[in-house]
Amino acid sequence: MTVRVVVADDHPLFREGLRSLISDSPDTELVGLAADGDEAVSITLAQRPDVVVMDLRMPGVNGVDATRQIVSAVPDVAVLVLTMVEEDASIFAAMRAGARGYVLKGAEPETILRSILVVASGEAIFGAAVAARLTQFFAGGAEHTPIPFPDLTSRERDILALMATGANNATIAYRLGLTEKTVRNNVSNVFAKLRVADRAAAVARARDAGLGSP
Repeated sequence: MTVRVVVADDHPLFREGLRSLISDSPDTELVGLAADGDEAVSITLAQRPDVVVMDLRMPGVNGVDATRQIVSAVPDVAVLVLTMVEEDASIFAAMRAGARGYVLKGAEPETILRSILVVASGEAIFGAAVAARLTQFFAGGAEHTPIPFPDLTSRERDILALMATGANNATIAYRLGLTEKTVRNNVSNVFAKLRVADRAAAVARARDAGLGSP
């Protein structure tokens, strides 16, 4: 049986590469292309594919939230995360959202195709690098959930989490009992540590890691 696939990725060149890879394989059929999370959800609901190949960092609804919506609405659809993001927090956020697989974009084309077929069969799969991180985590004891963005201080992490809910600096200051100046300084530190240029990019990173909600 041919596996029907939807691809969701905001990078045109990578998206086209996946289009060719999936279309050229006798085992897979491309039935939709999405450039963001909103499109991924709408195309999936319309096409009811077997697998959605999902990037995490996309404009609008991010990959984690799109995965959650898809799995909730169409439980039979398998989501395979294919991304550059290899932070522990993002991996676990995707798994909690219902993804059946997590593979990094540096994987060989054959590995990507095999991963699509594996999740379509109902099994879970993780790329070698991701599997190594999971093994290391569980070998160290799974009693603690990995802390998102360990380089941030607890205050910076609290501020980032509130940013991810859409709160502005004044609201964050009120919620945390801080001055707006202190919040602004901490926000600048967050930008620097996450290596992002603006609030939107920081919020996208936070939501990828499962913090906040749109």
